[in-house]
Amino acid sequence: MNLAPRVLPLSGRLAGVGLMTGSAVSNQLGAALAALAFPVLGPAGVVAVRQWTAAALLLTAVRPRYASLTPAQWRPVLALALVFATMNLSLYVAVDRIGLGLAVTLEFLGPLSIALLASRRPEQHRVERPGVERHRARTLGCALLAGAAVVVLARPQPSTDYAGIALALLAAACWACYIRVNQVVGARVPGAQGPAAAAGLSALLYVPVGAWALAVHPPTAAALGHAAAAGLLCSALPVVGDVLALRRVPAGFFGVFMSVNPVFAALAGLVVLGQPLGLADWAAITVIVAVNAVTAARPAGTARPARLAALAAEPGPPIAVDSVKDYR
Repeated sequence: MNLAPRVLPLSGRLAGVGLMTGSAVSNQLGAALAALAFPVLGPAGVVAVRQWTAAALLLTAVRPRYASLTPAQWRPVLALALVFATMNLSLYVAVDRIGLGLAVTLEFLGPLSIALLASRRPEQHRVERPGVERHRARTLGCALLAGAAVVVLARPQPSTDYAGIALALLAAACWACYIRVNQVVGARVPGAQGPAAAAGLSALLYVPVGAWALAVHPPTAAALGHAAAAGLLCSALPVVGDVLALRRVPAGFFGVFMSVNPVFAALAGLVVLGQPLGLADWAAITVIVAVNAVTAARPAGTARPARLAALAAEPGPPIAVDSVKDYR
């Protein structure tokens, strides 16, 4: 099977934005439910139940064909499984040690780094296309503004828990890897086969971790229900939505758009938990929404090189026009 990426019209970004928005909303609702299970199951127990639930749902719904995967498909699937196994646990333990605000702020360095790197063009590929260069400069500015707004919204507190800080930075690195690897999975593996296969492998890695965590923290039915719901909302739905979105938008835009997660977390706190938002919070939310709207705009004056024209004729999973360079 030819898995070369084909070019998706830039109008597909609207669908990508819808998928990313749905993933963010689902993620934050699931995070609120997962927090209710923390006191009973602990971070490791919650993540284990999340992974098992997500794997059960995706394996049942998608039925990935492991035997038919080629070596070129297995490599990103295995990498995605490892990222799954590391990212959520490192973040949850970091939140437990250094608090939500600082952990979320440090974790956002992952997608922010993807956005910043996407705003740069290697010198050997630099050509005189003013529209593209303006778009890159705009993406850089938007990424920096989004990062500053996330800091205002999350209000991180200083900490000397260096292990917690290191875990939050590990989660940031995993989130950056998640974006890049998911992009490759979406290009090489059709449908939702890739994330489903990775979720099944990740669940296996959590068998010993989960067994230990549940033995140390005896579960209750309510805690298991909350953690299982988080598995659906935080893992199963977002990972499929993200891989579909990364076929439609470039990684740099995806990285900037991840700044909406703290926005939905704050709004969920307002609506569900009755936590009020101050003037600075609303200002940060306005900035994040604005920079994402600006970044979503099509770069003006861009021309498709011959490379894109050739790829457009190839069958395979669709990706955004300005993401093709990632698969050269």
